[in-house]
Amino acid sequence: MRASQRLASHRHILDALDRRLLRAIGLVVLADGVVGVSFGAIAVSGGQPAWVPLVMSSAVFAGGAQFAALYIVLGGGAPAAAALAGLVLNARLLPFGFAVADVLDLRWPARLLGSHLVVDESVAFALAQRDPGRRRAVFWVSGALLFVIWNLGTAIGVLAGRAVGNPDALGLDAASPMVLLALVLPALREPAVRWAALTGAAIALAATPFLPGGLPVLLALAGLAALAVPGARGRPRPDPEGGT
Repeated sequence: MRASQRLASHRHILDALDRRLLRAIGLVVLADGVVGVSFGAIAVSGGQPAWVPLVMSSAVFAGGAQFAALYIVLGGGAPAAAALAGLVLNARLLPFGFAVADVLDLRWPARLLGSHLVVDESVAFALAQRDPGRRRAVFWVSGALLFVIWNLGTAIGVLAGRAVGNPDALGLDAASPMVLLALVLPALREPAVRWAALTGAAIALAATPFLPGGLPVLLALAGLAALAVPGARGRPRPDPEGGT
């Protein structure tokens, strides 16, 4: 009986994911895998043993926190400071957990496993779905794929970093933005989204000469105000991924 129930559950997950949504998840997973390669390569080329990035990717599984801790250590900082920086960055995941609490409403072993998959991307995909069953399926599929590919990318990066020495020679800094650009290009067909993106890009370019790195990107979020312009949204369209 249990086997048949598990089979039915697996079929429900597959039925909940259409081709377009799987393609979107695949592109994000691919982009994260490229970043994972970069993380592994930077770690070993900076003098860290191979096991350090591998353990971090499996135990921490948070790109921002891992890079922050790695750069502190590579810069001569104390391990305690690196761990504190990672904890501060990962504090944002606490409200994420509340946001997908319904997805993690399971028995404790599954809940602990699911909490490890609470990252920006899996939560974003889950919250975009309105149907509870679809939301749960998207969370688990995207989270599991992200975990596998992130760790696989880290392992590839460790090997590449040892062979190449300088991770900049791999061109990884260009590969990830290109994958993400391919992901967002279909959304630019919407006039409102295109206008908001152009406004944000103009703001970021104008602020770049005057502000430290990272702040122009945050200011670019002001481009979302363009969506509030009357008539900018156009006629409403059905959501192909979030249901009705």
